[in-house]
Amino acid sequence: MGKSTVWTVVGVVVAVVIAWFLVNAIFQVVWFIARLGMVAIVALIVFLVLRMLFARRDADD
Repeated sequence: MGKSTVWTVVGVVVAVVIAWFLVNAIFQVVWFIARLGMVAIVALIVFLVLRMLFARRDADD
């Protein structure tokens, strides 16, 4: 095996390891954003339901 072949194999291994960590980090960021969006939607629904319940209670008084 020549010197350039060894460096090619080392380069490929390093590229795969770096890509693995980058993809993992990107998926963590995307999952965090998706989770944040879901929390915002649920919080909005809960807020609207609570506002509706308190509006009915105030109208009954």
